[in-house]
Amino acid sequence: MSDTERQSKDAASTGTGYRVLARKYRPKDFTDLMVGQEPMVQTLTNAFETGRIAQAYMLTGVRGVGKTTTARILARALNYKTAEIDKPTIDLRIPGEHCQAIMEGRHVDVIEMDAASHTGIDDIREIIEQVRYRPVSARYKVYIIDEVHMLSTQAFNGLLKTLEEPPEHVKFIFATTEIRKVPITVLSRCQRFDLRRISASDLVGLFTTIASKEGIEAEPDALAMIARAAEGSARDGLSLLDQAIAHGGGAVLAEMVRGMLGLADRARIVDLFHHIVKGDVAAALGEFESQYEAGANPVAVLTDLADFTHLVTRLKYVPDAANDPSLSEVERTKAAEFAKGVAVTTLSRIWQMLLKGIPEAEGSSRPAGAAEMVLIRLAHAAHLPAPEDAARRLAEFSETNGGGRPSAPSGNGGGGATVNYQGNLAARSTESIPRPHPAGPTAMLRAVPNPDPHNVPVGRVETKPTEAPKPLVSVNSIGDIANLAGDKRDVKIKALVRNFVRPVRIEPGRLDVNLTEGAPGTLLNELAVKLKDWTGIHWIVSLSREEGQPTMVEAEANAKAQQVSDARQDPDVAAILAQFPGAKIIDVRVRAPEPDEEEEVKAPAAAESDEGDILPGDDIIF
Repeated sequence: MSDTERQSKDAASTGTGYRVLARKYRPKDFTDLMVGQEPMVQTLTNAFETGRIAQAYMLTGVRGVGKTTTARILARALNYKTAEIDKPTIDLRIPGEHCQAIMEGRHVDVIEMDAASHTGIDDIREIIEQVRYRPVSARYKVYIIDEVHMLSTQAFNGLLKTLEEPPEHVKFIFATTEIRKVPITVLSRCQRFDLRRISASDLVGLFTTIASKEGIEAEPDALAMIARAAEGSARDGLSLLDQAIAHGGGAVLAEMVRGMLGLADRARIVDLFHHIVKGDVAAALGEFESQYEAGANPVAVLTDLADFTHLVTRLKYVPDAANDPSLSEVERTKAAEFAKGVAVTTLSRIWQMLLKGIPEAEGSSRPAGAAEMVLIRLAHAAHLPAPEDAARRLAEFSETNGGGRPSAPSGNGGGGATVNYQGNLAARSTESIPRPHPAGPTAMLRAVPNPDPHNVPVGRVETKPTEAPKPLVSVNSIGDIANLAGDKRDVKIKALVRNFVRPVRIEPGRLDVNLTEGAPGTLLNELAVKLKDWTGIHWIVSLSREEGQPTMVEAEANAKAQQVSDARQDPDVAAILAQFPGAKIIDVRVRAPEPDEEEEVKAPAAAESDEGDILPGDDIIF
């Protein structure tokens, strides 16, 4: 019986005239599951062919990727039986005796349970009591427990023993969207499969095939929009496709899908991005207003703008990403152009500001106004230099002009002067400033607090009476940073620097390091903030690919090992070790000489000691 005939029969029996696409085109065998789940299918294929069938399976993944459907197909494969084949197999092209009942969820030996509504120990106890009975007609009694993470702790504990040593005729298949909530004791007894999100390109291919079977006219751009909105879920995508068919009166058109989903025109999103990177606030607001009047959701506009920003950034490093069939031709060509002309720092700034701006628009009582404010900030910040670039230029400017004293331009008159970081660092003055007398006011360049966190800090020149400059904190090594943290009584930063930081290079305002395994992800940011507070200048702390020097802890351990090795080479120590078998050098301590012994000790040390010899004053602990 074909799918169309079966659908007609079901419609006649239920009194309805339609069966939703998500149910009609639900996968029935492993061939259908090959869309997006190839690794799992390959593993199961090999396991069935070699007879290595597990006693329990754990299926995990986001909603709509096919966990329950996979569980039913797996139960069907375990109990497959025809006139020619009577063994577990993944070749299910010919329906077997139990296949139809299993796929419809009505087979007596395949028990499906929703753990969301059966969470207690009593429900699990019922399963434990039933597993000892053999199946009625199938080869295996299969228990499918959906959303298994909802089970209580007592229920999990009650299931453990049966799960570890079930009868030969029983198989368990679990499905969950929250794998982290499943106890590790349960996971260790199961064979786990992570069902992947289905890529947008695979979803477009699936929707195209289904539209063709249904005789539906569907524009590629419309299917691409639905695939992006599905976010990797086939079920969500088919539900949206159903809705789009109804919305378009039997046709799936891009303009109608855009209106149905509240999306902005992707071409217009590209135009909006163009206005932003140019810094044209008026044009950006005008484009947004046009999209808003056309029915676009303000939050959707910002989200699509973030997606396009991500695409442009990705194309800078992965040009082949432009071949994604879910992209429109405008996105593909324009994104490649922007990837060549827009700096990574600018793209990163736009991305970070959008990540903060989208929640603002979502939670605002005026989403359109909030979205406009985000666009204004984006366009305003488009031509600002990166914060690290501004800090570097500020440091260079200070060094060039005598440690923070900018040279005053020649001319007559007096007035204020500002330092502006718009593109290049340049000193601009409305009136010329006479060179100040040493006894009078002097121009001091200093960093001022930034009221807008999205703008680059600016420098300004202020006039104030001459005062003794504050001593600068000298930071020339990682040891200086650790000592500085100790002086500031920041025990946490001191310990992190000593244990995890491998210095690569260090210079005023810049620190390049490598991190050892186990270092906190926020260490570099915290270190940059602390160094700025402690030294009074901006610091760029970056992660280097170079291996770097050993950490302070590693260096101390190496030095201690070297001391022990040197002590072992000393003739006297070697004689002691030979005299007392089993004796070991545990520690070597260098004892500071007494004041009256200092001259006596230094002379022979300088004259007679060689590298590796034990010097007077050294304590060797055995």
